[in-house]
Amino acid sequence: MSEPVFHPIDLILRKRDGHELSTEQIRQFVRSIVKSGEKTSESTISDAHITDAQLGSFLMAVFQRGLSPRELADLTTAMRFSGETFDASGLDTFTVDKHSTGGVGDKSSLLIAPVLAAAGLENSPSISVPMISGRSLGHTGGTLDKLETIPGFDTQLSLTRMREVLRECHAALVGQTPRLVPADRILYAMRDHTGTVESPFLITASIMSKKLAEDLRGLVLDVKVGSGAFMPTYELSELLANLMVSTGELAGTRTVALLTSMEEPLGRFSGNWVEVWECVDIMRGTRHPMSADLIELSNILSGWMLFLAGKSPSPEDGARLSDNLLRSGAAFKAWLNIVRAQGGDTTIFDNPSAFHKPRAKRVATAARAGYLAGMDCKQVGWAVQRLGAGRSKPGDPVSAHAGIESHAKLGAKLEAGQPIFTLFSEDETLLDEPLQMLNDTLSIADAPPEKVPLIREIVSQE
Repeated sequence: MSEPVFHPIDLILRKRDGHELSTEQIRQFVRSIVKSGEKTSESTISDAHITDAQLGSFLMAVFQRGLSPRELADLTTAMRFSGETFDASGLDTFTVDKHSTGGVGDKSSLLIAPVLAAAGLENSPSISVPMISGRSLGHTGGTLDKLETIPGFDTQLSLTRMREVLRECHAALVGQTPRLVPADRILYAMRDHTGTVESPFLITASIMSKKLAEDLRGLVLDVKVGSGAFMPTYELSELLANLMVSTGELAGTRTVALLTSMEEPLGRFSGNWVEVWECVDIMRGTRHPMSADLIELSNILSGWMLFLAGKSPSPEDGARLSDNLLRSGAAFKAWLNIVRAQGGDTTIFDNPSAFHKPRAKRVATAARAGYLAGMDCKQVGWAVQRLGAGRSKPGDPVSAHAGIESHAKLGAKLEAGQPIFTLFSEDETLLDEPLQMLNDTLSIADAPPEKVPLIREIVSQE
């Protein structure tokens, strides 16, 4: 018996009118998206299984109407299996990963992966972290751009090579392969053109399809809230966390989400190489006061991952184990193993500050005495991007040495003229606008602001 003919317009109209889509409709739709994306330059519009106009209409219908838990799980599953997937069978390990919704100065992955790798080398159960990361876009940084400032570091490993690195090092830090979740690349590009990027349902399907394609048994999600977060309100961040946790659990992956504060840059540096430098310092035992929040968050997230993997009896015990692995040098040893395995030059870590060679610097200072009361962290992120550290659109080059150093955290008591940020760029002409953006967004008050906790909420199946 032949398969029924699929008509995209039927699915679009059904979702537009607020009705649920069947599992089979969603599966056929995603399959058609991939087939359309694979059409050759000789194809005509009639050869496509679905047109761009139809795809845009579907995305807008989902943006307006949302998806039921079952629809969301079906869409995520169809996207997950739209191309190749990683197979962890035979590694005899608990695969676990962490994902952040994006922030300014958020380089916790560079600490978490070696911490978990170090833990994976110690006794059973074994742990592996197949960390597939992304690039910077908009006001948020990208893990791959940071890693690629290390000479020779190869983020574009095949799944076969990633498996070998995991077997050897217990962690691999890589980018998405061309055949991994191809439906997501097509949908993501179209969301950017149709005003549907912020849909929590489409964000969930995008993030979770890629993470579940790693064959994970555990996943910890860092969902940012605050002025530097991707989602505009706390309520939408909370909804996104709940959607991702339920989707992960329905797929058989133990999933926990932490809503974490993004009211100011995380840690000491924001940029590319400077963030690697900060993490290397921490792993080598140097704990700058401005890195305290980064260390705390990294330990908490690692603690949950270690707990899910059975390495610690509680997340709190896991956080203490994480800090011990950082302090002992075990994480740094694991980091060097990962970098070598992926072709990177580890001699650069002998003196990481010497590698930082921006051509121009500028300092943003306190306009008056008082307390650092607030800032629009998203604006700070855009300032970092315009210094050259980020990109306006996919494919733009990024600077290794552009970025900022933070000299004060929210609540700090300041004197007039005291440095708050130092700006770095490889182009003197790029400094003026970011400096003005930072000066405009900084708020100094006569009294310290109310302190916002780093961890706002924990969302789990329970």
